[in-house]
Amino acid sequence: MSGPTTITAAQAEADTRRWLERAVIGLNLCPFAKAVHVKAQIHYATYLPTEEADLMDALLSEARELAALDASVRDTTLLMAPNTLADFLDFNDFTARAERRLARAGFDGMLQLASFHPQFQFGGTEPDDIGNATNRAPYPTLHLLREDSVSRAVEAFPEAEAIFERNIDTLEALGAAGWAALDVGAGSAKP
Repeated sequence: MSGPTTITAAQAEADTRRWLERAVIGLNLCPFAKAVHVKAQIHYATYLPTEEADLMDALLSEARELAALDASVRDTTLLMAPNTLADFLDFNDFTARAERRLARAGFDGMLQLASFHPQFQFGGTEPDDIGNATNRAPYPTLHLLREDSVSRAVEAFPEAEAIFERNIDTLEALGAAGWAALDVGAGSAKP
């Protein structure tokens, strides 16, 4: 009997790009994603160990690199952790700790952290609620965003607060079968 398959960096990046292109951009779940994708300003980083022990250090390293570069070179970073934090509640706890560590490291007001997970579940929802798919990625993913870029994007997008509600409407119209047909899960892309 063999153990669980370890996901490679190439597979994690290919699957994440497929999810970004088909779901996030394709369904317009984030109206700000297309521009940075087209301009190749998204950095894809992968944390491969099966234990989360050094994931916080990897996140802080990615935050330092993002802050050191001009936004025209790297506007945002997706740090995928395909081989650890498979349990959403563990991932959610890690994300809360990561936000505190980023603030203590001096990134408060400079960087924001968003999170995506294959089992993402908003509070007060059932696991199979289609609205949870707005934050479901192929792998546990920590998304570092520049506060300045987020502010500019929100200014350029009237009624940015309505994005979440529009996304729920989009996903409810799509339904579970439509989401599944997007084929944006782990192992769906060829590296």
